[in-house]
Amino acid sequence: MNAPEYDRLELLSHPASGSSAHATPLLFIHGAYAGAWCWQEHFLPWFAARGWNAHALSLSGHGGSRGHAQLDGLSINDYVDDIVETVAALPMQPVLIGHSMGGMVVQKYLERAAAPAAVLMASVPPQGLMSATLGMLFSTPHLLVDLNRLMGGGEVRVDSLREALFHQPIENEQLMRYWQLSQPESHRAIWDMTFFNLPHPAHAHKVPMLILGARHDRLVSPGQVSMTAITYGLDAEIFDGLGHGMMLERDWEQVASRIDAWLTIQNL
Repeated sequence: MNAPEYDRLELLSHPASGSSAHATPLLFIHGAYAGAWCWQEHFLPWFAARGWNAHALSLSGHGGSRGHAQLDGLSINDYVDDIVETVAALPMQPVLIGHSMGGMVVQKYLERAAAPAAVLMASVPPQGLMSATLGMLFSTPHLLVDLNRLMGGGEVRVDSLREALFHQPIENEQLMRYWQLSQPESHRAIWDMTFFNLPHPAHAHKVPMLILGARHDRLVSPGQVSMTAITYGLDAEIFDGLGHGMMLERDWEQVASRIDAWLTIQNL
């Protein structure tokens, strides 16, 4: 986005290729500890090749965006403000596609404004992080400890990243690259997602919504994805053989193809 460096939001964009571009753009929103780079790996070029103008935003304090020095004080509302600002700069309102924390941010955005459609991928449920935290406390306490260490700016074991994001095999070189791109997360945003600023689905704009999850997700379980779907009166779709990092897993294209097919049915 065109702005002074101190006030810049990083937006990675892939224009649609070919002459049959869809009118509605796509805007991808990453989860905690990540940035727009996670969509650049596969999704942005893949969707652009199928006629979508595909964009991925790095929320404030993430990736190449502003606000790293203030990261720990950034709230979920600040992240929603980032989407509002980005949507205003696009030629048309985009479909919003949010992963994990990004799914929570999309839900909060829909309390302010409508969208042509929304896709929630392994999203934090409207009920918040507490159930996920308790589940990790009993099943994988070491992983919870490492995520808390990363949130505070400490280093975590590469094996913890593998366990948190992946169920399928991943090459060590690729995993190391993702590990190096990982970053701390805002304590305030985590607290917002746990207690203080949960979504209010009854107050949200009603938009077509696709809710996806992964069978082997250690962070947002299939049960929690189903809880999100039930809250919105929908059915969850759970991908067998995948972990939390659905857009980075070896079989990421299964997820991308499902989103593409669903969006096509929406006549966007």
